[in-house]
Amino acid sequence: MESDELIRRITAVREELGDTLLILGHHYQQDQVVEHTDLRGDSYQLSQMAASSDTCRTIVFCGVHFMAETADILANRPEKLESRNGERVRVILPDMAAGCSMADMAAIDQVEAAWEDMSDVIDTDRVIPVTYINSAASLKAFCGKHGGIVCTSSNARAVLEWAFDRGDRVFFFPDQHLGRNTALGMGITEQQMPVWDPYQLELGGNDERAIEDSRVILWKGHCSVHQMFRPEHVAQFRQRYPGIKILVHPECPREVNDLADVSGSTGLIIRTVKESPAGTKWAIGTELHLVNRLKAEHPEQEIHFLSPVICMCATMYRIDLPHLCWSLENLREGTPVNTIEVSEEVAKWSLVALERMLAVK
Repeated sequence: MESDELIRRITAVREELGDTLLILGHHYQQDQVVEHTDLRGDSYQLSQMAASSDTCRTIVFCGVHFMAETADILANRPEKLESRNGERVRVILPDMAAGCSMADMAAIDQVEAAWEDMSDVIDTDRVIPVTYINSAASLKAFCGKHGGIVCTSSNARAVLEWAFDRGDRVFFFPDQHLGRNTALGMGITEQQMPVWDPYQLELGGNDERAIEDSRVILWKGHCSVHQMFRPEHVAQFRQRYPGIKILVHPECPREVNDLADVSGSTGLIIRTVKESPAGTKWAIGTELHLVNRLKAEHPEQEIHFLSPVICMCATMYRIDLPHLCWSLENLREGTPVNTIEVSEEVAKWSLVALERMLAVK
């Protein structure tokens, strides 16, 4: 079907359902999808905004699976259900194959096995599990059950400080780079951060001494997009464009993060560019669609994509106009597809971990 026809049909459903429908678009989405969203932002921010709506009864999340799970947890938490007399907000993911490679690197059975194995060496009652928001609801629930917490890329340091007030060590998953870059900024050394590889049978590939001497135990996971940025890319841009500034996401490897002028969350990257004077030169190390959008929105600045290799979020890219149209028309016809509903037990403990995060200042 041609784009014009898809757009016409998407628009018709949006007009028919009105404010009972909210379409959410993550920053990494394609422009043609973002144009049809009601809200645009980071994953947790979008879930919060949608959950605060009094009229919304269906959320269509143009993002990935863990984002839709978080939207379901927040929109259908007990007090929200009570205010709607038990009526649930339906959450739809237009393509169920839109996952997250990072989130998939830490399965709940692997995390539980690691927790059990490390308990043979250290007191896990003094270990605080911290999961990045980019993780399955089951991992958020694990943290909730074990005195742990969720973090975002913007509050990771505050969350780690919270954790160290309550324990001796942090078990950080699934992204090793965010955990490492944050902890290094707090004075924790690389030697105090062993990496736990779930495919190594003995203590994640570590000896007992490494676990005993640890402050932060990092999960061997990463973002396939941000992993692509390399120190030589930074050197090439600095040589080619004198005065250029390097702006990266903390999911980038340490070797890149340490060379950057600014490192921060997607929201910080957007604000930094928006607030910079005309003529500023940037090489930005984050997802391609976001960088191109910033380039189009800020022609007064010179903006480059940090890597010579095209690296977009391939799973996010699965959400397109045909999938969006298909899911919306099925919703209108009363045959909803791809509904995401987190089990009551997992939602309960996930919410505990998320609420701890919200309490962190």
